[in-house]
Amino acid sequence: MTHRQGRFGAGRSVLTLLAALGTLAGTALVGAAPAGAAPEWTRLATGVRYRQFDLSAAAGPAHAHVLRVDLRDPRVRVGLLYPGAVAARATVSRQATAQGALAGVNGDFFNITETQHPGVEATGASVGPAIAQGRVLKGAVPDGQRFGPALPPGTGTEDVFGVGTDRRARLDDLTLDGSVRTPEGRLPLGGLNQYALPVGSVGAFTADWGSVSRVRATCGTDTDRAAPCSTDTYEVTVRAGRVVAAADTPGSGPIAADTTVLVGREAGAQHLRKLAVGSAVTMQHRLVAASSRIPYRFALGGYPLLEDGRPLPGLDDTTSAVRTAVGIADGGRRLYLLALDGAPAYRSGLTIAEVAATMRTLGSVDAFSLDGGGSTTMAARMPGTGSVAALNHPSGGAERPVPNGIGVFSRS
Repeated sequence: MTHRQGRFGAGRSVLTLLAALGTLAGTALVGAAPAGAAPEWTRLATGVRYRQFDLSAAAGPAHAHVLRVDLRDPRVRVGLLYPGAVAARATVSRQATAQGALAGVNGDFFNITETQHPGVEATGASVGPAIAQGRVLKGAVPDGQRFGPALPPGTGTEDVFGVGTDRRARLDDLTLDGSVRTPEGRLPLGGLNQYALPVGSVGAFTADWGSVSRVRATCGTDTDRAAPCSTDTYEVTVRAGRVVAAADTPGSGPIAADTTVLVGREAGAQHLRKLAVGSAVTMQHRLVAASSRIPYRFALGGYPLLEDGRPLPGLDDTTSAVRTAVGIADGGRRLYLLALDGAPAYRSGLTIAEVAATMRTLGSVDAFSLDGGGSTTMAARMPGTGSVAALNHPSGGAERPVPNGIGVFSRS
């Protein structure tokens, strides 16, 4: 039983699910020879297989690409793809190549545009928490600051898909727990390398953030992403436990490895103004898991679709789009990575409810939605090729740069 079972109840009606599964049962499979024959899996490496097939969806045909990853094989692992900074973007194929991955899909939703805040730079940073190789990169923005479709009831920006040090995949919530100690007292830490900070809070930015402006972190509110930027802001730069600089407006540029920039808005700004150059400041932070005591080696944000084999209640069953998702089977030992084609012939896509049904049909017990639309990408190094390239057809005709993804790594 997962930590959400009591919160979500029994899920969508059985009739709705069976109807969706019945539709999938009539799927026409690409490359399958006799009617009804099992689809062919292509071996990419030991423990990693790939296949593609057609889906008959409510809005028309869709075409799916799937990677099956066996985490029971010690030569196979998954990890976070990212461009080396939180506030940066690159294509999935480029990230996979740079990190030596065999394959990957795009990841979390992200701060893609800032049309509501003229003159403010979109950071490209992801919405949810992120952990890479056991290191915490960032926390989750407030729910009202997220980009992406409406969330299912009971879910939020702290939801993650992750893999623990036990090599088992799971769904969880990761909450930032941190504090800033100053001569004036202890302040709660409201954010870590986030493009949006809670109203009245103090957030920390480290070398992991990158060089993009930190102004966006003080725009909008906890419930309204489009609300104006705060006019009451302050930031201090802390190096070796001491304040070395201060400014009324959040700045930009790379942050040194031994340096942390604290950005405050409203009440948080007022607290930071009490600090003088030379003041002693210490910080601590961690991501606290809601359900697992096993440390995470890797985690990224999105939102859950299936838990314990049941679709979450309230999944949208009307809006079709190109989608990316990840499914968990065999007690967290096997993964299914799904990406749809966005080429014109398959532009109809799937509803979120159809994605949940598809992931269940593949064998997933739990499933998690990632960013879709023009971001949806599956890339891999296919047998006989020397480079990683997109396997699906992205909606825009080419891969969109994204902030992170799930990478599949193999030593075989």
